[in-house]
Amino acid sequence: MRKGWPSALCLMGFLTLVDPAGAIQLVTEQEAALPPDHLPGLALRGSPTRRPSAVVVSPPPNAGQVKSPLSLKVKLQAFGGAKIDPDSVVVTYKKTPMIDITQRIMPFINADGIEVPEAEVPPGRHEFRIELKDKDGRLGGTDFSFQVGK
Repeated sequence: MRKGWPSALCLMGFLTLVDPAGAIQLVTEQEAALPPDHLPGLALRGSPTRRPSAVVVSPPPNAGQVKSPLSLKVKLQAFGGAKIDPDSVVVTYKKTPMIDITQRIMPFINADGIEVPEAEVPPGRHEFRIELKDKDGRLGGTDFSFQVGK
């Protein structure tokens, strides 16, 4: 295999999830049709220092039904002088089996948050998990969901 092929293959995979209008296919219809994940919510054990957090800004929690494409915005916060490690962020679509969608949105992740301006999602209820670490190695995260109408 030539040098550059793995990155080219990743880029080709990424491009198949981008439509001509610039929207990112966050979840496909085939993935949405999978059975839901039945694991309990994210539970982090106590820590003597404050863990990093992920706060969903858009779609707003309890917003009711939203339309696709939607704006996905998540604020990432670290505490105690630490910084978020953007390479540690993992976004999972909570289905059986769980689907790691981090690579799809990697260009939209930075130390301050995740901002996908146009995320295509099929109609239905969608549940996700975000896990992250700060530069000091503390683990944090959150589970969130939203409902997309037709």
